[in-house]
This record gives sequence, structure tokens and C-alpha cells, in this order.
Amino acid sequence: MDEAINWRVADVDDAGAIRALTRAAYARWVPVIGREPKPMGADYEAAVRNHRFDLLYVDAVLTGLIETVDQRDRLLIVNVAVAPDAQGRGLGSVLMARAEANAQALGRKRIWLYTNKRFAQNVRLYLKLGYQIDREEDVGGGTTRVDMSKPLA
Repeated sequence: MDEAINWRVADVDDAGAIRALTRAAYARWVPVIGREPKPMGADYEAAVRNHRFDLLYVDAVLTGLIETVDQRDRLLIVNVAVAPDAQGRGLGSVLMARAEANAQALGRKRIWLYTNKRFAQNVRLYLKLGYQIDREEDVGGGTTRVDMSKPLA
């Protein structure tokens, strides 16, 4: 990747940009599951106050983000979003590596996430990155939640 990548931790002024990027990134899943995925309707003003958002800029343009919550014994990845025109370039893996580095800096031994089983491409990526499927749960409405985690060194 030849572009200049920079990081910044979000503040409340970034909520609108986070919402716009997330809605654009997740729009491709609407036809797959027949509704908007949960991150598309989140309250990002509250989320930015309560969660950590690492914003990824490529050539000074907000291109990706990863939202995490420290749960004392492990770090939860709540949201991973990459701008549609940048998907397929490995930025999802870059964002996941950022979350893992943050978890290790906090002294956490495990990182975890949950996703929709129908987001098969995402599940494959997480497996490739060393995550394991811990459990699957039918949460109704034709949705199966997949909990995945990865131990950290």
C-alpha cells in the first residue's frame, strides 16, 4: 500500500463522520440480511463518549474505523468499518491489528467480537486472522450471532 496512513482517536466531534462511514460500509449487508445491521443505527454521540474509536486516515481521508470497549479481562471489538471504495485492500486486517495492539497495551489476554453468521466474508477474515468461533446463537429474526475470540500473547 503506497498511501500515507495516519491514526487518530475519535472525540465527540467525530460522531457524524463515524455514522456516515459506518452507514456506507454496512450498506452492502442490507440485502444479505434484509434489514440494516445494528451498527447502522447506533447512537454515535453516546458511543464516542463511552467507547474507543481508532480512526484510520488514508491520504488524509477518513477511510476506516474500529470501535472497542475495554471489559477489564478482554477487549471487545464492537464495530469495524471500511469505506466502500477502500474495501478489499487489506484495511480490515490493519484495523484488527490496531485493536489487538490496543488490547495488548491494556494488558488484556483476549480480544473478542460478535458478528452475523450471514456476513460470511467477515467470518472468514476473522478466522484467517487467528480468531476462533466460540459459539453460535440464534437471536431470532433469522439471525445467528457468531461469537469469536483470539488469545493474545
